[in-house]
Amino acid sequence: MSAPKVITLDNLSTQLQPWRPDDDSHLYAIVDMGSNGIRFSITSLAPPTTRLLLPIYSARAAISLFDALTLSPSGLVFPSETMDAVGSALSRFHQIALLHGVPRSQILILATEAMRRAANATQMLDSIAKATGGLSVQILDPSVETLFGAVMGSRSGLVAVKGGALFLDLGGGSVQMTWVDTSQAHYEFQAALAGESLPYGAAKLTRVLEEQPPEIHQAEIGTLEEGIDRIYANLCSRFPALQAIKSTHDRGEGATVDVYMCGGGFRGYGSMLMHNDSISPYPISSINSYSVPGRVFRQTSEMRRLNREYDGKIFGMSKRRRRQFPAIATVIEAFIAAVPNIGRVTFCGGSNRQGILMMKLPLEIRESNPLDVLAQVSQKERLVFDAVLRLLQAALPDNVQPNTPTPICLGLGSLLIRRIWDRCGYDSTTNASFALHDAVTRNPDCPGLTHLTRAVLGLAVCARWGTSIGPSDEHLFQGLRRIADGHDKDASFWAMYSGAICGILPTIFPIMPEPDELLSAITLHAAIEPGKSDKRDKVILSIGLASKYQGNVNPEALADEFQSALSNKGDKAQFKTSVRVTSLS
Repeated sequence: MSAPKVITLDNLSTQLQPWRPDDDSHLYAIVDMGSNGIRFSITSLAPPTTRLLLPIYSARAAISLFDALTLSPSGLVFPSETMDAVGSALSRFHQIALLHGVPRSQILILATEAMRRAANATQMLDSIAKATGGLSVQILDPSVETLFGAVMGSRSGLVAVKGGALFLDLGGGSVQMTWVDTSQAHYEFQAALAGESLPYGAAKLTRVLEEQPPEIHQAEIGTLEEGIDRIYANLCSRFPALQAIKSTHDRGEGATVDVYMCGGGFRGYGSMLMHNDSISPYPISSINSYSVPGRVFRQTSEMRRLNREYDGKIFGMSKRRRRQFPAIATVIEAFIAAVPNIGRVTFCGGSNRQGILMMKLPLEIRESNPLDVLAQVSQKERLVFDAVLRLLQAALPDNVQPNTPTPICLGLGSLLIRRIWDRCGYDSTTNASFALHDAVTRNPDCPGLTHLTRAVLGLAVCARWGTSIGPSDEHLFQGLRRIADGHDKDASFWAMYSGAICGILPTIFPIMPEPDELLSAITLHAAIEPGKSDKRDKVILSIGLASKYQGNVNPEALADEFQSALSNKGDKAQFKTSVRVTSLS
């Protein structure tokens, strides 16, 4: 029997072969043998979209390794039928990976809590090797599981986490928690070293709640609560930024901490929240990057009631996950008790499979902005994009709050500019509808395209085409507006305002201009004029045009079209608008 190969933080650099841009193949096949199920994926790391972790294939085998563990005289063991089922599933995926052209050296099999606990783990490893022609399994040490899953798996879908946030991962056999601040050097290893794991995954705790007497329930829940409280205290003592937030909150000054959650258990809780969301129907189906404020997240009693009483299908919730929900809610409640000042909670789609690939990448690629990679702005285009970006920034009033999620502050500038002169052969109603649907469906699970950024970008591009949508798109339009405004009450206005600004440019330049021509032809400036008594504030937009371009523009029509884009469908915009077109000397 071959000895189990365990990846630790100490041997990670020798066990993990780095990605290289000149590799013969950039395809990687990853198997994540989690406690609740086995997931398979094939991913392309081919340049120039390496950072996007482009998915090629994905599947799941409903084999719960944790549930399969059976008590025997030698300890917890996998039955022979479970080993046969695992071998069969991995053999099939091995063949699929080879059909896709994945080199055998780039087929990686990862195992976690259930394999760490099994007394006959070596027999399972031999069974897998026999079924796959000799492939080995890498068992993740808890600290490496924190690094791959809770830290880099979640991080893979995000632009950055500056200032820090708590990251948690709830699998079938364990729950991990740590602190991540991407602005710090070597943040990933700091987070992995500081993170701690408790053996209270959704499957483990479900078994306790279903099979043990009430006094055992209380003892185990008490141990869970003490463990979460201890981990949080240790993280506060280790990270001054987190301690500062806690101290400020303890003084009654209202500081909050943001939270990112991954793993099937937490995503199940997110699916329940989405099902109960006030935005109904919720316009984006993926739970990846769905977020809620702390006051909504803390509604565990309501979520328990919903799980108990709702007879229909809840999207994203299998029968197994519904059964585990009381255990999931118990973990959530222990976390809420330890961390009462929760700010915004975001549910992440990443896992060990994305995390291990992120750790293969060089630092400059791993920490690059995925939205910039997605926009694919060439060197030739860069000067034009920068010129348009300066115009968009100039069109935002100085007193727009810096935390307001505008397309610019969210890093969506290049993606928005890319759409200004795109699809000009189609009519505006088609393009406005396309913008809304494209925002929801494009590049599923792409890093950086969160629910918020999808909503803001979709509204902006829709407004670039005058927001001329039909009745069938009204629910989607209003749903995206409510997602944006859930983060800031003015977010949808500034998204549509930025898009309406973009709609001005093709009136002057039917095709993308040269940068010098653009900046010499038009200037933009805006200011907010406070409304009197209960009247709305007014945004006054001043457009300066060079004389040679004034013949292309009817000032009155331009003002009407701009204002119409912001108040289409009879809605009143959050601000009044006024457009003034003047001549540049």
